[in-house]
Amino acid sequence: MTVETKIRARPAAVALTAAAEARIAELMAKAPDGSIGVKLSTPRRGCSGLAYSVDYVAEAQPFDERIETPAGPFFIDGASVLYLVGSTMDWVEDDFAAGFVFDNPNAKGACGCGESFTV
Repeated sequence: MTVETKIRARPAAVALTAAAEARIAELMAKAPDGSIGVKLSTPRRGCSGLAYSVDYVAEAQPFDERIETPAGPFFIDGASVLYLVGSTMDWVEDDFAAGFVFDNPNAKGACGCGESFTV
């Protein structure tokens, strides 16, 4: 008797909206030489402790989460994954501002200006 093992694909830590993927494609189209993708991290910054940071990346680190997008790889800093699991990343533009917006179920609070969050 043989036992079949079914391996289920692990869902990505962060869901990207179509608008976020399109913005990543725009960023990669004008990326500096040597960039292999875009990386999301949560450095310690701001009133509440953590902030979202999106930057170009030249090489993947061993513990980075990698999400394949139509524009190329999107990385999540390995140390930030636990703060971001279950989040959705969107790109929003209006008459006065444009930027990535995060719906993070792990965030317990944010500073008044929206610059940083706490978990």
